[in-house]
Amino acid sequence: MKQAITGFNQDIYGDWVAELACGHAQHVRHNPPWQSRPWVVTEAGRQKMLGLELGCVLCDRNE
Repeated sequence: MKQAITGFNQDIYGDWVAELACGHAQHVRHNPPWQSRPWVVTEAGRQKMLGLELGCVLCDRNE
């Protein structure tokens, strides 16, 4: 189920986590070549992505 990004925080390892409208969270790492999300490493990039919808696996499983 698609859910909008409402904010970001960092986990204990410094990786960025998107806070979703449903209350769940999802890591949004920039770790090329597996995950290419260069926007996550800057404040301006993260701000531009507020409202972007990501698939929430936990919502898909009704958790």
